[in-house]
Amino acid sequence: MSKFGLLPPMPTAMVLGEMDLAAGTWFPWHEHDGHQLAWAARGILSVNVGEQYWVLPPTRALWIPAGVRHRTGATARTVLRGIYAAPERCPVHWPSPTLVAVRPLLRELLEHLGSADLGDDARRRAEAVAFDLLEAVDVVPISVPMPSDERALTVARAVIADPADRRGLPELARDAGASERTLARLFLTECRTTFGAWRVQARLRASLPLLAEGMPLTAVSRRIGYSSPSAFVVAFRRAVGVTPGAYFGG
Repeated sequence: MSKFGLLPPMPTAMVLGEMDLAAGTWFPWHEHDGHQLAWAARGILSVNVGEQYWVLPPTRALWIPAGVRHRTGATARTVLRGIYAAPERCPVHWPSPTLVAVRPLLRELLEHLGSADLGDDARRRAEAVAFDLLEAVDVVPISVPMPSDERALTVARAVIADPADRRGLPELARDAGASERTLARLFLTECRTTFGAWRVQARLRASLPLLAEGMPLTAVSRRIGYSSPSAFVVAFRRAVGVTPGAYFGG
């Protein structure tokens, strides 16, 4: 099956594909006619849907409904498992991208379903259990919209390049050649949020690959500009709805 193509005719509801991705690999924006469960059996997978961003270690997967435009990449060497479900045969009807917990039993079933010599009857039974085990994790996806005005874009790029930069908007404004008031207005109108709230989202997004790689909270918080792990955890939970540990299911 082509990674961007139609689901082939099949006697069961689910088809699996596997691909090794080098670190830094990104597929172009695309969509599927079938639902997809994007999962990394090994490594760390990243998925963009519009302005929303997810990072997925093997304990997490992302349900992407049919027709949703997205792009997928790897922040480290990754074994991508694309699990595709025919909508007319799929009992799962989540209308928007949904984070899914991959517990040990589901992981073993997905590995089992990847077997080439699995018979149709056995495959149907395993698929039924796999669908039953899809457990949504209730989180708010991290969203970092980018401004279009060049002055605000200069500031946004500076923050993304160095999330730990503690300069405030007045200092950043001088480098961008704009007033603090102008930049504050641009972020509010073009990104639909204040600069402070936007910066929190940018920092949290920067934290996701580090957390997925297992970096300690103290190091992560320092790397992205928080004074302590507790301050980072509070900010993460306030924005995402769960703690970093609950997000990644560690």
